[in-house]
Formats: sequence, structure tokens, C-alpha cells
Amino acid sequence: MLVAQCATFVSVHWVLEMPLPWAEMLMVMALLATLNLITWFRLRADWPVSSIELFLQLLVDVFALSALLYFSGGSTNPFISLYLLPLTITAAILSLAYTWTMAGITIGCYSLLLFYYVPLPHDHGEHNSEFNLHVSGMWLAFVLSTTLIAWFVVRMGESIRERDKDLSRVREQALRDEQIIALGTLAAGAAHELGTPLATMAIVTGELQKDRAEDSDLQNNIAILRDQIAHCKKTLTQLLADAGQARAEEASGQAVDHFLQEVLDKWKLMRPTVNFTYGYNGKQPAPKILNTRLLSQSILNLLNNAADESLLQIEIKSSWDNTELLLEILDCGKGINKETAYRMGQAFFTNKPDQGFGIGLFLANANIERFGGSVRLTNREEGGACTQVRLPLIGSTK
Repeated sequence: MLVAQCATFVSVHWVLEMPLPWAEMLMVMALLATLNLITWFRLRADWPVSSIELFLQLLVDVFALSALLYFSGGSTNPFISLYLLPLTITAAILSLAYTWTMAGITIGCYSLLLFYYVPLPHDHGEHNSEFNLHVSGMWLAFVLSTTLIAWFVVRMGESIRERDKDLSRVREQALRDEQIIALGTLAAGAAHELGTPLATMAIVTGELQKDRAEDSDLQNNIAILRDQIAHCKKTLTQLLADAGQARAEEASGQAVDHFLQEVLDKWKLMRPTVNFTYGYNGKQPAPKILNTRLLSQSILNLLNNAADESLLQIEIKSSWDNTELLLEILDCGKGINKETAYRMGQAFFTNKPDQGFGIGLFLANANIERFGGSVRLTNREEGGACTQVRLPLIGSTK
């Protein structure tokens, strides 16, 4: 608007050679330019624009326009219709009270300009020329108003759509957090309930081991069973300890290449039958990544998903720079169908009902996003799926 007003001033002064109180009008323009500069710096600050602040900004525009019109013919100026601009913006963005207040103020300013203004210079010998000039000014004012209103409406529509997207993401995050809390509550309850039967099984297997000491084969089987029971009890006992350690571990870091190697070594012990290749590419010494059990477990879940689809061959690639790790898991399975693509990442959804509960990918995605990363699953042209994980590294500003 400042640029359009300056262009109009230049045209009136140099083309029409119309004598107006230019000093006063340029002073108003200078004040508007200063306010715009201050507003530009203010918008760089990290706090939201309130309704009252926006309304006050629009009031400044109204009073500045009133001052310019006062010095250039008042209500006889064809640009008087520009009062519709702040009123349109107020009606589109702010509440009914602000809109009616703005309507009253603009009507009041227009009414005062009917009686109080600096008249435009007249040449009574060129009445038709002045009338044509007034009509041309009205046309130009309409073009400017239409263009600016359309531009503001488009910008406001984009802003509203972005806000709706943000609200949708917040709602999805809240729903996912509720599901994670529910899973945590159920896991705690299951750990408590499973503790008693596991203790009973440990006692019974101990008695069996004593009673059947002469049967070596049975002794071996019971020993294996007791080891499995002890492992289950240790896992359940460690659940609460891991949850308590998660926050403390977030402050620690580990070289990203060592972190990935430890995860793969652990996965190799968990899934010894899986054939995989691993290649990496990144600067040395490698930057650090947050070393938490939640993060390593999330990557293990993604690796297990790939192994469930393709035991024959899995290709794992990693690369990193100073700010981000890119991990790709390429399997040779059947890929991702439409239903899986639509619902993957939802809690309790699985296309492997005999192998899982449908929470591995859900929890992995939630945890990785919590650490500032992302998970993306796509089909490969040669068959199979590609799981792409991006994670920020320590020291990055992402």
C-alpha cells in the first residue's frame, strides 16, 4: 500500500502538477513507513499477534488514510473508497465487536471528511476535464481496492488453512499421546499381573528339577525353561527402570557410527537367521546422536518389521552430515499395499496378525518424531519396501 500511495503521489505531483500540502502528506507517509518497519521487527519475535494488536494496526491505517484524504479533498477525493479495505480485513479476521467498531470509526471519519478537508485545486474553465479526472480516480481506487482485497483474502485463506493443519497435527499428537499413555498403563498392569505366575512357574520348575534329578534330558529342558522364566522376570523388572532412565539418557550422546553398530549387533543376536548387508557413508569423526534405549528400540522395531517381510536379504544404508542421520532399510518383501499405506503407523494395526500386535511401527514412529526425526515407508521399484529414517544429530539446529 505504501508503494501504491507513493506512486500515486508521484503521478499527481509530476504528471497532473496539482499543488497539494505535500510536506504534511509526506510526513504521514514517513510515520506509516516507520510503523511498518517497527512491525516487521516485532513479527520476528516469538509471540503471537493478539486481536487487539491487529485492530490497533488497522486503526492506524484508517487514521493515516483519513489524514491523507483531509489534505487532498476529503470526501471529494476518489480514493475515499479505500476505507473499505480495513473494514474488509476486520470483518474477515476479527470478531463481530471489532467489526462493528471499525464500521463506526470508518463511517465517522468519512462523515467528518464531508465537512472538514483541504479542498482540491479547481480550474473552473476545465470542468469536464476535472470530472473525467475524478472518474478516472474512482476507477483507479476501485482497481486498487479490488487488488488489495483479493490479495489479503488469499493470504488470510492460506493462513487459516495453515492454522487448521497445525490444529489437526496437534489433535493427532494428543490422540497418539493418549494411546501411548494407555499402552504404558496396560504394560504396567500386565507386568504386575505376570509377576505372580512367573514366580509360581519358577518355583514349580525348581521342584521339578529336584524331583527328576536322574533324568538328564528333562533336566536340560527344565534348565532352559528356568532361564526363559528368569529372562521374562528380568525384562518385566527392567520396564520401570528403563522408563525412569529415559529422561536422564536424553542428555548423553554417542558417535552415530558406534550407536548404529551397537543396534545392529543387538539385532543380529535377536534375529540370527536374517541375512543383511550394512554400508555407511559419513564424515569422520562422526557426530553424536542421542543414545537412548527408546531410540535404539524404535530402530530395532523397524528392523524387525523388515525382517518379518524378508529373511533372505535386507540392505541397510546410513549416511550423515553435521546435522542429520539418514538411515534406509531395504527389504525384498511384498511391499506396501493400499490399506497398509493408509493405516500404517496407527496403533494396533498390523498386516501380520500371526506375528505381532500392531504397535511396533506405531511406537517407533512416535518415539522417532519425539526426538525430532521422521519415518517414511515407500515401495521399491524392484520390489519390497524402503523404510527411511531421518534423525537430527546433537548440535544441529533442526
